[in-house]
Amino acid sequence: MKVHYLEIVSVDVESVISAYEDTYKVKFGEAEELLGGAQTCILSDGSIVGVRGPLRDTETPVVRPYWLVDDIEQAVKSAQSNGAEIALPPLEIPGKGKFAIYILGSIEHGLWQI
Repeated sequence: MKVHYLEIVSVDVESVISAYEDTYKVKFGEAEELLGGAQTCILSDGSIVGVRGPLRDTETPVVRPYWLVDDIEQAVKSAQSNGAEIALPPLEIPGKGKFAIYILGSIEHGLWQI
């Protein structure tokens, strides 16, 4: 298992980014519209951390790992067969791959295929 993208949704994006940059000596880039306006940082293992604000009034702060998978359609079916609610079916982000979100055990989980 490998986390491809760690998404952090916060009501105080700048404070979260400042703390990470200061603590871990990393640098976040400009907002990426294709990732909901997240500012991202690529870690040494190639995984990505993105920090963004809520996209709608009902979105609450969350830390959501997106696990790298070879076949997102099969991974979604597997999650669903294990009781997951599919919150967002596979969607393509041009140039970045496909992602999906499911809820299981009251926790939001993500899948990512590149």
